[in-house]
Amino acid sequence: MESISLWQGLALCGIVSWIVISSSLNVTRKLRTLVQPWVSHHVITGTPIILQIQKYQHGFLDVLFSGLSCVVSVPFYTAFLPLLFWSGHGKLARQMTLLMSLCDYSGNCIKDVVSAPRPRCPPVRRITATKEEQENTLEYGLPSSHTLNTVCLSGYLLHYVLSYTQSEDASLKFAGFAVVCLIVCLTGLGRIYLGMHSVIDIIAGIGVGFVILAFWLSVHNHVDSFIVSGQNVTTFWAALSLLLLFAYPTPELPTPSFEFHTAFDGVAFGIVAGVQQTYHQFHHESVPRIFTPQLTVSAFLGRMLVGIPTILVVKYCSKALAKWILPIISNTLGIPIRSTSYIPMLKGSVTGKKTGEIKQSGYIKKLPIFSSQGTFDVDTGIRFLQYSGLAWSVVDLVPSLFSYLSL
Repeated sequence: MESISLWQGLALCGIVSWIVISSSLNVTRKLRTLVQPWVSHHVITGTPIILQIQKYQHGFLDVLFSGLSCVVSVPFYTAFLPLLFWSGHGKLARQMTLLMSLCDYSGNCIKDVVSAPRPRCPPVRRITATKEEQENTLEYGLPSSHTLNTVCLSGYLLHYVLSYTQSEDASLKFAGFAVVCLIVCLTGLGRIYLGMHSVIDIIAGIGVGFVILAFWLSVHNHVDSFIVSGQNVTTFWAALSLLLLFAYPTPELPTPSFEFHTAFDGVAFGIVAGVQQTYHQFHHESVPRIFTPQLTVSAFLGRMLVGIPTILVVKYCSKALAKWILPIISNTLGIPIRSTSYIPMLKGSVTGKKTGEIKQSGYIKKLPIFSSQGTFDVDTGIRFLQYSGLAWSVVDLVPSLFSYLSL
């Protein structure tokens, strides 16, 4: 027990130390000064390659690459992962959720540290078929998140399938590897064709993706063991999630990358907290799996009909509850807050008062980590709690309903 508490404390203290040191030494700006000019140069010099690829413009390719971008996007995985939990493959689902969270955080951190532009449009033709793609254009370019995520998640899925089937067939392994490589190449080519990324962004996405995948394959069993049977799991993960929000680098200009990370950070916390509490009930290795007599396709469809509306209701209720309770807690603790979108009354204000009128008497404001901050965007907390509630319902509330309804 003491050793567990020790490594958890050391990990959290290490992150706090990094926050303090990086803020004091202005590490983000110094790294940006070194890397950004080099990356920006390659983005500019890579424009002719993009234009050369876009000469093959065709309606079919527009649809193909736009569709592929949707399939490998974060919203798609967010919708797909609950179904994976409910299909009985709980270990795969929670591993892919945490890996996705790691990819999202790492990729967005690099983007906002480097703050390198996307290819200039025009002359590059940019195709944004969905609202999510339009939001992606507001982010910086390097690395390509779609490519990074595809490398990690398709690579881990291949690893899981080969481990689950315990296949030693070399031809099957080669075929699986070839399929993964094809998907990664098509994803990277598609991002260039759509005008969303330059070649350097794709190369960086593949490189960072391989590094993250190699790291995850070396620790995933330890992480999973900690989640399902460790000590202080929920408390530790809550503290970790909070510190990661503060450790996130400040971009050169505001982007939605931090919002995307906050949402998936909340998803990871909700999954961890829910699984840790209900592992022996709903997520152990002996649960029924789809395409077996214990969980038929019709029963799985019934789970979808019950589960999807439930998690949407929980998401809405979590957001409403967070919008009500967080301003109250902030006022009680003396934390000055603002809201950029969720609470109209707090837009451009600080808990309804002018900045000069706020009394710095709250205990929280006396802590060093808060003292250098101005006001806090309450939307961050709302978004985190909203997606935490959604994820918790996926692994706790909804399986309880399945048990009650004999699904």
